[in-house]
Amino acid sequence: MDASVDRIARPWGTRTPYGRHESWPARVDTYLQDGVEPDAVQRWVQAASVLHSDGDAMDIAVRDGRMVGVRGRAQDRVNRGRLGPKDLFGWQANASSDRLTRPLIRRDGRLVECDWDTAMERVVARSRDLLDERGPGSVGFYTSGQLFLEEYYTLAVLARAGIGTDHLDGNTRLCTSTAAEALKESFGCDGQPGCFDDFDHADVIALFGHNLAETQPVQWMRVLDRLAGGDPPRLLCVDPRPTPVARHAAVHLAPRLGTNVALLNALLHEIVRTDRVDHDFVAAHTVGFEELVSRVERCTPEWAAGICDVPAARIREAAELLGSADRLLSTVLQGVYQSHQATAAAVQVNNLHLVRGMLGRPGAGVLQMNGQPTAQNTRECGADGDLPGFRNWQNESHVADLARVWNVEPRTIPHYAPPTPAMQMFRYAEQGSIRMLWISGTNPAVSLPELSRIRSVLAQDRLFVVVQDLFLTETAHLADVVLPAAAWGEKTGTLTNADRTVHLSEKAVEPPGEARPDLDVFLDYAARMDFRDKDGGPLITWHDPESAFEAWKRCSAGRPCDYTGLTYDRLRGTSGIQWPCDDEAPDGTSRLYTDGIDWAHPDVCESYGKDLVTGAESEAVEYRSLNPDGKAVIKAAEYLPPHEMPDEEHPFQLTTGRTVYHFHTRTKTARAPQLNAAAPDAWVEASAADAAALGAAEGDLVEVETPRGRLRGRLRVTGIREGLLFVPFHYGYWDTEAGHAPDGDTPGRAANETTVTDWDPVSKQPLFKTAAAALRLVERGGGKAAPAPTTAASAPSRPDSVPPTTGGPAAAVTHAADPAWDDRAEDAR
Repeated sequence: MDASVDRIARPWGTRTPYGRHESWPARVDTYLQDGVEPDAVQRWVQAASVLHSDGDAMDIAVRDGRMVGVRGRAQDRVNRGRLGPKDLFGWQANASSDRLTRPLIRRDGRLVECDWDTAMERVVARSRDLLDERGPGSVGFYTSGQLFLEEYYTLAVLARAGIGTDHLDGNTRLCTSTAAEALKESFGCDGQPGCFDDFDHADVIALFGHNLAETQPVQWMRVLDRLAGGDPPRLLCVDPRPTPVARHAAVHLAPRLGTNVALLNALLHEIVRTDRVDHDFVAAHTVGFEELVSRVERCTPEWAAGICDVPAARIREAAELLGSADRLLSTVLQGVYQSHQATAAAVQVNNLHLVRGMLGRPGAGVLQMNGQPTAQNTRECGADGDLPGFRNWQNESHVADLARVWNVEPRTIPHYAPPTPAMQMFRYAEQGSIRMLWISGTNPAVSLPELSRIRSVLAQDRLFVVVQDLFLTETAHLADVVLPAAAWGEKTGTLTNADRTVHLSEKAVEPPGEARPDLDVFLDYAARMDFRDKDGGPLITWHDPESAFEAWKRCSAGRPCDYTGLTYDRLRGTSGIQWPCDDEAPDGTSRLYTDGIDWAHPDVCESYGKDLVTGAESEAVEYRSLNPDGKAVIKAAEYLPPHEMPDEEHPFQLTTGRTVYHFHTRTKTARAPQLNAAAPDAWVEASAADAAALGAAEGDLVEVETPRGRLRGRLRVTGIREGLLFVPFHYGYWDTEAGHAPDGDTPGRAANETTVTDWDPVSKQPLFKTAAAALRLVERGGGKAAPAPTTAASAPSRPDSVPPTTGGPAAAVTHAADPAWDDRAEDAR
């Protein structure tokens, strides 16, 4: 039966309850443009979402060469036909009138249109000059979490073996580099141990700093459906905001920012004290347990309560929940990754699972989640600070193996030091050693911390900036060359979601004007630069997405992320498939570590580990001494206070985050009318007590100030913990009246005007959730509400005081899977 559902007012749609160990029922979500009936759709083209890390499978509706809608794919293992609000409406940005359609170059201080040859020759000329004058270290590449696997891999080859630079990273450094580091610290290798199917089987689901309802809305639908069914799971939520997860939790802990390690050590203390330890698993599969026991011995709930400002009794309740679980699933995201001691805290979540033996079984797993749609691909392909195929840059045999795949000499591949993380790249650009920075698919002039500093770096005359994007973003405004890129739905490629599921996303329509797929741009650059292998042949031998995928398969062979069993044809018309997929697992692999730890041996591990306090790299001999048999490492961590604490001038803590209606810096979602109307502008959240002390009320204009800068927004009074302010990070300046960042000392609206240039020593992930801040009232709101949604974590503490967020009936829902949906789907070959 079909029903029209307002998916702005009800972001997670209607319920399809199911019981524990049952299959999640299908529910097909569909949105077609006004006036387009289903029978008028001429083609349905297979794709998957690139507006979060779920990898929701969908079909794109095409009529007269245009996108006219989307629907979920009922047979897909990830979403079973469901789509979140960004999936349903975000595709409309493709048809925006302000898409970039021709290259731009800076001439006499202005960006002017030109042809592709002119733009690319300017890029190539600067590249060659810098290589001749300053060497490969003068060139850097900063890419996205939204491109396709084939594009990242091509970029990794041309950067590392063509240019020979160590300066290649992705904006995944901002969201999930800590996930990768935590997995490497515990298991010797990246790759999620668990999978989304574990939501179907767990009796306890623990979410650490993870607002699942807004960052992965379809998996929150899965949890809601379990909660509505038989034998529902119990939830533990660790989050300082009253998120939807918190409202459904059996236990909600709202710790003071920067204290995650103290809280987790107290939870581990209780697990050990009450002997909820799987001693057989620990003995067979781990090293380091005794050190952990010693480290957490004094970390009582009372000790943690004084640090975290959470009642000791509630910490004990949480520990009891974790300790009594039959099958525990834990998820982790930005509340850990972007906060103080990020990797140390994420590793302690892994430790909970290792100590309890909660790995490798349905419902017993950990998801060190991703934030961006193709973050996993940047890590696999070597586009974010790792060597491709999860190879270890410190292991000469791994480097030699990669050199064999690329047919280059091992010395060609820079491995004299760790690959350069993004924040260090911008520092090198600031200092002048990097003189060319190629930015593809990301907007650092809004997304990086301390924006005044980032703008000054990008605006330097000596730095040659290339920006490859869909729109004239805040970053593109500062570029020397702007290259118009094709968007999702306008190109073909594969993407891998947060639980290792690989999907194929096919080209549905042509890109506008002269815009080109990112892969075509990288291939063009490599050809113009004439990169060669050691035998004098072309370094890059592929020419289109499918041949690039086949090349990647050769690179992945025998590695943890083995793709050799996958082909484009296998991925067409069916569900996504999880890697590793090879001769031993031809249908993919649901869970890792079902029979011990596979990739932690010193000869094969991706990393020898780092010191959790300093980030110093361990050497091979040290790792081999600690872990000669390749077991999981239980790595203890000591709590350390945050670097920046509130004081008399800045009495609040400031955190930043996301809303269910927007993605990254809104370059796409703000151009979708329903999404933009739901959250049109930035806001500031404060508790009722803090608002009252300030004499402020809902909708008043307030100013947030830190030692870096100021921003203004309308006040939303919520159930957030006292002493904490929240600002969404999505908002920049392209859609403001001025169209650019404020000049001088004028307050902005971007959250990162205020955040600190600081990062986790292990993962090098910036810390967006640690600033000390002041709050002041600027002017009364005159009864207006803040532009914050009422549907999720930003819901007002007094719901009757604010008009509810709505979007009008929009999305059709089919509660029974209809095989005809899939019979009508066509590929776009």
